Amino acid sequence: MTAARRFFCADAAEARGDPLLGTAPYGVVWVLLEYRGGWPANGFDGLALDPGAKALLYSAAQAVRARILLVRRHGRERPEGPQGPNRWAVLRHDRSGAHRQQWGTWRRDEDLARVAEALGRPGGLGHPPVVLVCTHGRHDTCCAVRGRPVVRALSERWPDLVWECTHIGGDRFAANVVVAPDGTYYGRLDADSSLAVVEEHLAGRIGPDHLRGYTDLSPPHQAAVTAVLRRFGPAGRHDYAVTATTRVGDHWRVRVTGSPPRPAAVDVEVRAHRTPPHRLTCNGPAKSAAVVYEIVSLGVP
Repeated sequence: MTAARRFFCADAAEARGDPLLGTAPYGVVWVLLEYRGGWPANGFDGLALDPGAKALLYSAAQAVRARILLVRRHGRERPEGPQGPNRWAVLRHDRSGAHRQQWGTWRRDEDLARVAEALGRPGGLGHPPVVLVCTHGRHDTCCAVRGRPVVRALSERWPDLVWECTHIGGDRFAANVVVAPDGTYYGRLDADSSLAVVEEHLAGRIGPDHLRGYTDLSPPHQAAVTAVLRRFGPAGRHDYAVTATTRVGDHWRVRVTGSPPRPAAVDVEVRAHRTPPHRLTCNGPAKSAAVVYEIVSLGVP
């Protein structure tokens, strides 16, 4: 008897041709907690921390719709030694488009109160971006299998910017990378493509290849901006803005405005539909439908 072939959700999604367009989950605030022990399948929720400290941070994060991620450096000796304090960060992409960060350290569970307090403050400007690579194997096998070669390559190139992190969504698009706090999601990366994508991103040239979307935009808006990047070429994170939307059923007409030398305005028509049910994750046999966004038309008014 032949053993059943092991299922990998990212392989299956790639074979189906599942599009990346408009698949970045919403988020403008991130909490990063350095945690060097084993990561539970459900990340922060599964940590055996003091219940009061844990509830305090969780409540503060919920109030601002922040996502709590466990992070760690990849394969490096920490300069402060193995017993040094863990780092924490609050990353925020505010409504003005400013990218703000606060950093600190924690040793004891009660120190997490400082992180909760930081969620109520705006944070400072001028920090370099943070590059997060999902390697959360206990959540989904593909995140580890595909994520580890990517985080290794990126960490060798930008050791001070790159962190491994827990689940960030979209297992089937592994390897997934988020640049924060600007909130840019990339997917279906390998070691070589991740180096090229992050290098271009840091140079202010975000392109459509591997782009899942911007986390401060809704999925149809993400799809529209990606379509504009594909038509007119790479651009900086805030070189385009969504300024108007009309919706009729599963169709959206989105106006995207650009700063010179880009087009002043582009109208993009986006349509959504559901796929047949498929297995969308490695860890579980259940099948689910996914929403796919398609570009119907794009034109300069």
